[in-house]
Amino acid sequence: MNVLKFGGSSLANADRFSQVVEIINGVNESHPTAVVVSAPQGITNKLVALTEAISEQNTDALLSDLKDHLAGILTDSFTKYSDINQSETLAAFETIYDDVSRKVHGAELLGHCPEQTYAQIVSSGERFSVMLLGAIFQSQGKSTQKFDPERFIHVKDDAIEPIVEINLTREAFKEHYSEVANLCLMPGFVARDMAGATTTLGRNGSDYSAAILAVCLDANVCEVWTDVDGVYNSDPRLINDAKLLDTMSYHEAMELSYFGAKILHPKTISPLRQFKIPCRIKNTHAPENPGTYISETSAESDDMIRAVTNLPDVAMITVSGPEMKGMVGMASRVFSTISQADISIIMISQSSAEYCISFCVPGSEADTAMNALNIAFDLEIKSKLLDPIQIKKNLAVITVVGDRMQHQRGIAAKFFTALANARVNIIAIAQDSSERTISAVVRAKRLDDATRICHTSLFKKQAAIDAIVIGCGTVGSELIQQILTQSERLAKQNIQLNLIGIANSRQILLKPEGIQASDDWRAELSQQEQGLNLETLNQFSQDAHLLNPVLIDCTSSAEIATQYADYLENGYHVVTANKKANTDNLDYYNRLRTAARSQHKKFQYETNVGAGLPVIDNLQSLLKAGDELIQFEGILSGSLSYIFGEVHNGLSLSEATAKARELGYTEPNPAEDLNGLDVARKALVIAREAGMQLELDDLTVEAAVPEALANLTDADEFMSQLADYDAEFKVLVDKAEAEQKVLRYVAQINDAKITVGIQAVDINHPLYAIKAGENAMAIHTKYYNPVPFVIRGYGAGAQVTAAGLFGDMLKTMSVETSVS
Repeated sequence: MNVLKFGGSSLANADRFSQVVEIINGVNESHPTAVVVSAPQGITNKLVALTEAISEQNTDALLSDLKDHLAGILTDSFTKYSDINQSETLAAFETIYDDVSRKVHGAELLGHCPEQTYAQIVSSGERFSVMLLGAIFQSQGKSTQKFDPERFIHVKDDAIEPIVEINLTREAFKEHYSEVANLCLMPGFVARDMAGATTTLGRNGSDYSAAILAVCLDANVCEVWTDVDGVYNSDPRLINDAKLLDTMSYHEAMELSYFGAKILHPKTISPLRQFKIPCRIKNTHAPENPGTYISETSAESDDMIRAVTNLPDVAMITVSGPEMKGMVGMASRVFSTISQADISIIMISQSSAEYCISFCVPGSEADTAMNALNIAFDLEIKSKLLDPIQIKKNLAVITVVGDRMQHQRGIAAKFFTALANARVNIIAIAQDSSERTISAVVRAKRLDDATRICHTSLFKKQAAIDAIVIGCGTVGSELIQQILTQSERLAKQNIQLNLIGIANSRQILLKPEGIQASDDWRAELSQQEQGLNLETLNQFSQDAHLLNPVLIDCTSSAEIATQYADYLENGYHVVTANKKANTDNLDYYNRLRTAARSQHKKFQYETNVGAGLPVIDNLQSLLKAGDELIQFEGILSGSLSYIFGEVHNGLSLSEATAKARELGYTEPNPAEDLNGLDVARKALVIAREAGMQLELDDLTVEAAVPEALANLTDADEFMSQLADYDAEFKVLVDKAEAEQKVLRYVAQINDAKITVGIQAVDINHPLYAIKAGENAMAIHTKYYNPVPFVIRGYGAGAQVTAAGLFGDMLKTMSVETSVS
């Protein structure tokens, strides 16, 4: 025997009834079939509304609306099934409706609705469904046996919610139905109490009815037909790519349903599990789909975690006090009080240090729970044996579920790391002793974000980067191009790189779906009316549910650099080629690192020193290994490296500078390169990385040109006047060459002092062979001495710098508590 249960959405109208009939006939061809049905969609709500209107003596309009709704389904069914016995069916319908009407009017005379009358009224929709299905099958020449659940389903008297006395129910069923037909029908939801009065099985009552009937029939399977394909590993309404689970265990299904998944209530699964009857969740609208099969065993897959589910709208109540340790039976009294108030506890978290008990209840029952506890412990609170009972509302529970989690280390770490990545604060934690579930209580407003990022982290195993590029100049444009062209390649490596924002000094373009290579982003950006600001970005991030937002600063703007700490504190990674932040005052320098550390965000600035060269990474690695910086010498400007190389190839200083400018190696105004300040900032970054508490004013900086030239702000004027200095600079070049040396613009760190200026170096110096725009650094440390650790490579050009920024951006996928 197969038991099939159809919910209200599967019986919403005549077309749906017709679908259900086809499904039942298909199964019944090969298996004896028992069918349990809910009321047509919306009918139970109308019936409940009727009972609520009884005290106001205002039921006539509601009764009329109920009759019209059901009569409409009948009329349409008569059209579909011309052989149906209309007069007999209408008479049966009138009997059901008249019974409801009499009971409603009788209750109006009493002024209230007794419990048994309430149960009889609200279960009338299920009786209608059985009646109509029976009439349709009769029109097809099929006889049906009807089971009356009030004759055999016995509900315990002392449970918070309806629980069936299963052994008594099985005995009663065998007594009343010693023989079972090939096709049977039964209304769900309704039952009897131990005294024989009509009652209901409460929420998900028809599912529970089907499970009970399956146990009574020793069924092969209990199929629950609904409007979804089965059980997903997360809420498909929230997660677009949630995965359908082919199989799952009873334990997993119970935990999922307990913690919010809209599948089966735990009490429905319990009898099936007890009697080892498998259950299958199927879609009425797509009966060809296999659905989800629930049995004793879980699926053998690589995923230790089967699903992430959430339970919104819970409240957490805390009972605590310094004297609780000496009060025997406190936990028992707390939970007994909640039980007597007919409230179910969702999860418990207990601390022995302060001896406090925290537990979660449904948000709708929070005030009732608080009132009950305050009354029960009034004396202890007044005597200060207990602290005032505390409550936190607007919370939610997010849970990971999986039978095989107990066999895998690090599941909890991955779960909590995912929540940290979503910037979700955990209020309480609970894990069952079987290690099948781990639950965290969080703020309800962060529940959607938490669920999304947990699903991505635990199932997709795909790193995500939501990139926002600030600055559309030479470097910024190159970086944008690199992102757009490399996204597809990275996707094959399970890295989801989305360019979701581009900003210039006046405007910002934000697209939650991502900017594509085919988009004309420059035109779209020019049409935007809003500029970059934290408030706008925060609202966008929240609306778009960004998983891993990364700001990439390709500007030299001091204004943007001074906002990095704010962005970090609001949950953004910051990647920058802009040296202004790291060379600001030490207070701000330290604040950046504190903000990144506290928010578990990355602050990446490798390109501050060597463009694409791994200077910062290597220096940090040495220092973390216990090494110490003794001395540093470096050519830190690709533009100056190129210029100085060209003057030794025979060009004048002005000619070499003009050539470098034409190639795009210099700033728009080459004075900003030749004044040495950019090199000084890079040297300061290195010194601070080594732990030196220096400010920019502490540096000794000798410009490559006279001060009057170095301070010129007009590029054309600078280039015009630079030629006047050629002869004087030629003297320096000739002198160096006469001594078989070359000029280099060098930053030097020694004895916690930084000097920047022109040096003449000989062939034995590590910076002698540098040419053609290369950067080079000789790092003398405790480990690398007297032979230094040398880093050498091209340090000029938009492509190299953009590549360095790209590399830093990829590092944000691995969130650590330390700052890189």
